[in-house]
Amino acid sequence: MVERGTLNTEQQNQASLDIDDLSISDILRTINREDQTVALAVEKALPEIEDTIGFTTSALKMGGRVFYVGAGTSGRLGVLDASECPPTYSAPPDWFIGVIAGGDEALRKSIEGAEDEPKHAARDLVPFNIDENDVVIGISCSGAAAYVVAALDFSREREAKTVYIVTNPEPYRTTAVDVIIRVDTGPEIITGSTRMKAGTATKLVLNMISTATMIRLGKIYGNLMVDLMAVNDKLVDRGTRIIQQLTGLEYEASRQKLFDAGKSVKTAVVMVKKNSGRKEAEKLLADAGGFLRSVIG
Repeated sequence: MVERGTLNTEQQNQASLDIDDLSISDILRTINREDQTVALAVEKALPEIEDTIGFTTSALKMGGRVFYVGAGTSGRLGVLDASECPPTYSAPPDWFIGVIAGGDEALRKSIEGAEDEPKHAARDLVPFNIDENDVVIGISCSGAAAYVVAALDFSREREAKTVYIVTNPEPYRTTAVDVIIRVDTGPEIITGSTRMKAGTATKLVLNMISTATMIRLGKIYGNLMVDLMAVNDKLVDRGTRIIQQLTGLEYEASRQKLFDAGKSVKTAVVMVKKNSGRKEAEKLLADAGGFLRSVIG
């Protein structure tokens, strides 16, 4: 086990030793300079992130699920990423599932000691009946959260694929997993405040995992969000403009076609391109596995 004192995220950052004596302008420049190092740290972990996306894509194709498990900031970021997949990609709500130590209450306030309760991990995961089709991604900046390690151990015993995301060269608590994603973000501007660079890195990694997985499952055409769920005025407008762009229809005709298609952008585009009704368009998409490019080229 790595000594807590050797964790990079627990070290003092030499660039901010006198940050309390700086002007606001210099505080912001100091933070910004450090933030610029985060994307480069993530870049070094791309091979492991790619392996993870292989697991997540296969899992969802086989009817499995992807779980993000974390405590504190890590848990909140996991829940955030999971909750944004359904409206963005019309993904089923059980494709990506966020689990946070301390439960939903921990989303809004700190639940002291929740990350140190390993027995609660099994309690929280048992209702999901995790099996070999699932992927469980444990998130812990330091790798010190006993709750996360216990969740990974529990999931591995049930033959799920397991991934461990840490923002240090090595986790404080080690365990056997299929993939470990190490993003070494170094010392924080405020010592130990991993909601900063480490949190930013975690958000970038989770963005990559969910976005690339959705792309590989046919949820994107070009770089357009063709599988969005038009659940509000903003998304109805976005969906209408996508239909307009892909079909050449005027705005109002595109908007009407969106509603004719049950607010499905993909279905609307196929209806126009194939001069078909809604049911025929839906069948064409189903036969193509949901890939719009396979239907319209």
